[in-house]
Amino acid sequence: MYLNREATVDKACRLIREVGASGARLAAFGEAFVPGFPYWNYLDIPHKTRSWHLRLYEHSVDVPGPEVDRLCEAARGAHVNVVIGVNERSPLSPGGIYNTNLIISSEGVLLGRHRKLVPTWAEKLTHTPGDGSGLKVYRTDVGPLGTLACGENTNTLARFALLAQGELVHVANYPSTPYPEEYDLVEGIKLRAGAHSFEGKVFTVAVSMPITPEIVEMLCDSDEKRRMLSRRPCAFSGIFGPDGRLMGDGLVDAEGIVYGEIDLQRCIAAKMRHDLIGHYNRFDVFDLRVNRRPIVPATFLDGES
Repeated sequence: MYLNREATVDKACRLIREVGASGARLAAFGEAFVPGFPYWNYLDIPHKTRSWHLRLYEHSVDVPGPEVDRLCEAARGAHVNVVIGVNERSPLSPGGIYNTNLIISSEGVLLGRHRKLVPTWAEKLTHTPGDGSGLKVYRTDVGPLGTLACGENTNTLARFALLAQGELVHVANYPSTPYPEEYDLVEGIKLRAGAHSFEGKVFTVAVSMPITPEIVEMLCDSDEKRRMLSRRPCAFSGIFGPDGRLMGDGLVDAEGIVYGEIDLQRCIAAKMRHDLIGHYNRFDVFDLRVNRRPIVPATFLDGES
């Protein structure tokens, strides 16, 4: 299934239908879910991973495109809002790939896409930086919804840009990155999700993709690589309330579905104490400007003949 566009889209559609049948109204998927995350960047030097990059590009998606249409159809049929990570092919530069989150309404409408602003660490070998055009909050029937990918959830200014637009539901999605042993990704995810929820008085849905045995066998040709890609813990999924605390137990290093109930009234009550986009700030002292203009490679000034 890994690095297989059709199979990963099939799986996403099946899960959307499953959670919709269970009564859920929001489905959140991991970073680069379709067709998978470029783990090989952490295992070998670039000139040895060319074939993997070519395969990833072959199985990446066009936005808009037929795979996006299928996801929208599944969302509409299940009446579920969807945030899903995809590898998006650049429409201008063959070979260019964006690390993109798609935001789809429960009516099956592609509301927008957020291209990760800065690829994290070894992701720079694969992904092209995005721009601020996707730093938006979308009005959905589960509340004002925003999303950031992985390390972007460490970026205080990016998070505040969403809060300043009235975000109340935040999706933070991750892969399972084989970081060095001194870096605990699971605790890092919890820390970032809890902080954003507590600071903004919002609900944060944190979702990770575990590294499966299939991925290990596909990418690893030595015991050292297998040890690197099998290091645990490295994946966490869970829902955090506006008090910054985890709701339920969450899920560590395993595939599955985490369910939770979101009551936006809790956000209102919490903002009575600290409202960073309202009474608990000084906008005469602080001034954040966000450039949401799309970045283009060239500007053409054409005149009439």
